[in-house]
Parts: sequence; C-alpha cells; structure tokens
Amino acid sequence: MRVLNYGSLNIDKVYDVEHFVRAEETILSEGYAEFLGGKGLNQSVALAKAGAQVFHMGAVGTDGDPFFDCLREVGADIRYLRKLPMVSGHAIIQSVEGQNCIIVCGGANGALSEEQIGDVISRFGRDDLFLVQNEVAHVSFAMRCAKKQGMRIAFNASPITPGLMEYPLELVDYFLVNEVEAKALAGTQATDYEAIMAGMREKFPRAAIVMTLGEDGVWYEDGTVSARHDAYRVSVVDTTAAGDTFCGYFISGLSKGMGIEEALCLASRAGALAVGKKGASNSIPLWSEVEAFQGGPKQQRPDA
Repeated sequence: MRVLNYGSLNIDKVYDVEHFVRAEETILSEGYAEFLGGKGLNQSVALAKAGAQVFHMGAVGTDGDPFFDCLREVGADIRYLRKLPMVSGHAIIQSVEGQNCIIVCGGANGALSEEQIGDVISRFGRDDLFLVQNEVAHVSFAMRCAKKQGMRIAFNASPITPGLMEYPLELVDYFLVNEVEAKALAGTQATDYEAIMAGMREKFPRAAIVMTLGEDGVWYEDGTVSARHDAYRVSVVDTTAAGDTFCGYFISGLSKGMGIEEALCLASRAGALAVGKKGASNSIPLWSEVEAFQGGPKQQRPDA
C-alpha cells in the first residue's frame, strides 16, 4: 500500500518561556530554536521512518530547501513537493515545560491549485491511502478526488476550523483525532470519553475512529473492532510531534498488514519516544528505536 500524504511543511520557531503570554503582556524568551515541522512533514517523516512507502504532496517557499533534504534523507518520495516564489509555512511556538501554545502561518501550504492537486492524486488508486490534515488548501476537493480514485482516506482533523464541518467527511475511512477534535466533530459538549466516542460513532458510522487521549492512551472503534491501549509512562520534554508520530506509525502498521491492537501498540511506543526529545520532525524515532523500546509501566486509564 502506497501512502500519499498531502500535508503542511512549517518552519517551527520555538520560544522557551516561563508562562504563555497573556493579552497585552510582553515577556522575554528564555531560549530560542528553529526546527522543521508542520503536521504534514512530521507525519511523512514518521511514515518513512516506520518503513511505509510515502509520497509527500505539498509546497514550500524560497526558504524551503531544508524540507527537501529532510524528506529525502528519511526515504520519503518528494517528486510531488513544489517550491513556490513565496515564504514557507511557519509556526510560532511558546513552550512551557513540554507543553506548547502554537500560532501557524500557512504560507506556501495554501498555494497549490486544484489542478495541481488533482493531477497528483490521479496517479494513485484503489490499493493506496490518502492522508490529509487541515493545514493545507482545497481539502474538500482533494478528498473527493481521492475517493474518485478509489483510495482510502485518513483525515487528521487538526486544526479545527469553522469551515471544517463543510468538508465531505462522509468520505473519510479513518479519523485520527484527539478528544478535543473528536468533541468538535461529534458536536457534543460531553467530557467523558465514552460519550465523545459514541457521538463520533453516531455521526460517522462507516468510519474507523482513532482517538488519542494523552496520558490515558488511545481508543479505536470501527463498528466491529474495539481496542484500547494505555500510554507509556515517560519523561516529557516536548509534545510537539507526538500526535503526528503516532499517526504515521499507526498508518504504517496498517500498511504492513498489522492488526489494530498491534498497530496501536507500535504507534503508542513511537509517540512515547517522540515526547522525550525537543523539536518536531527531528524528534520522531527510527523503527529500530521503537522496536528496542520496552517502556516503563503504562499509565493506567481511569477505568482500568
């Protein structure tokens, strides 16, 4: 199974601060670093490091040469990555003890035309999977093109935007979401996981739901299979790419023919390793590191 990932590529500008800045407040940064990130880049890197055959479709600006090098080095196919005469996408990240507050500027991520997107997707078919996030342009069009080609669609519904519910979400085969995103998609104010998952199952009965729950692990439901996996207890340095790492490794597990529980375990171990290193794409572990990771005791779910 080939994976076509239509995703964002951002230069992450990370500021270490004592607390997140408040309205009308100016604060001093205690440290600064730049990393290559963006949900699309991170997920392609994770897919490639996990051994999947991944093609990245996207765009960068005139400052985007490092993205080509990054994807090429991990083994992702970059024939559908374009360089355009503008600035690359970038993110301003405030970091406080491993937790982040993020502002994203789309830049070149929003510049691909429907014609360019359709041309790339036409080269894929029924045995392939289309992965997309919500940081790029023409998501609805891309989903319809992918489904017309017979591709399975995996949607990482992040960030949640006002127009997201107008997408053809009935075409999605896999929703990859955290509990906040799942609540928004389900249209519920519930706070307990069971009610949130029930809302997602009611609204999207034909799709598989992969809902990550932070320290409470992950929950998978597809109407036939139900599985949960606890989170590993690890020291958290930076959570920036943890969800993207989980996403890439989970999809790679499916592409290798793993069962759901095995794929959840693989992705959970990869995500646990990712939070132990500062940065975005550079924090994503290699397959060999994930295989070697034994992990400490798992965090126990509240209902365990």
